[in-house]
Amino acid sequence: MRAAQVVTPTGPAGVEIRDVEEPDPGPDDVLVEVHRVGISFPDLLLSQGQYQLKPAPPFTLGVDFAGTVVSGPEGFRTGDRVAGVLPYGAAAERVACPASFVFPLPDAVSYDAGAAIPMNYLTAHFALAERAGLREGETVLVHGAAGGVGTATIQVARGLGARTVAVVSTDAKAEVARAAGADDVVPLDGFRDAVGDLTGGLGVDVIMDVVGGEVFTDSLRSLAPLGRLLVVGFAAGQGIPEVRVNRLLLNNIDVRGVGWGAYAMVRAGYLQEQWRALRPMLVTGVIDPPIGATYAFDDFARALAELEDRAVLGKAVVRVRD
Repeated sequence: MRAAQVVTPTGPAGVEIRDVEEPDPGPDDVLVEVHRVGISFPDLLLSQGQYQLKPAPPFTLGVDFAGTVVSGPEGFRTGDRVAGVLPYGAAAERVACPASFVFPLPDAVSYDAGAAIPMNYLTAHFALAERAGLREGETVLVHGAAGGVGTATIQVARGLGARTVAVVSTDAKAEVARAAGADDVVPLDGFRDAVGDLTGGLGVDVIMDVVGGEVFTDSLRSLAPLGRLLVVGFAAGQGIPEVRVNRLLLNNIDVRGVGWGAYAMVRAGYLQEQWRALRPMLVTGVIDPPIGATYAFDDFARALAELEDRAVLGKAVVRVRD
């Protein structure tokens, strides 16, 4: 079978579609015929050798996937439509995945959408429900609101009964955020003042920050009393911000780390618990991931390169088979 593999950790240029051995599923694994693979930021970091996981090349990329069950333990039937998530290894024509990482895909949800959901939406749910303790009626500000995690956060926050404020840097990104369901959209330049205007000077309750860098200090200043700033990543690439802890003390605010993968992969049953919480949002259409671009399997490296160049809004999806 074919797989998208990192041959040398030099970024997208070091990724090739290669022939590899068929997977050998264990007794607790689900063997899935992969239809779609979602392109994620960890894929790019893995290809560059910059992720916290550093498998030895050659290795197969692929975090999010959707497809049909070939075989599996009790609870899975041949032909079932599923989505799944792995640290890496899903970008192949077939994958063997632990059953706890495989989720039933509602009939109304396409394979494209299925491959766009797991990592981003489970991360957003963990951040908002587990780390922020988000309550109905609170306001969530979302940095990087036109990206995969950003649009997921907008939709999960709305599903949990919150108001959402999207921060974007271009008009095109503003349209993506609005299409994802953002209640308000503000420009990155001057977002702190815009937040003050929208909230009557009070500030927002929760900030989802995948950007870091220069926005960090103004984000802290945009929090309402008892507000929570969620640190998810540093996509701006400007170094890791430092916190003046006296500001936390004076304003009764928190900075909270969000490390979904390390937590979810070791807490038994947590991923399935999360999927059950998201399922009503999937069925009602509250969760409807924006697909920014689709690619043929042979163009996997190009998909990564365009992610690296920030040329894709929403989620990029690779179509392994029709």
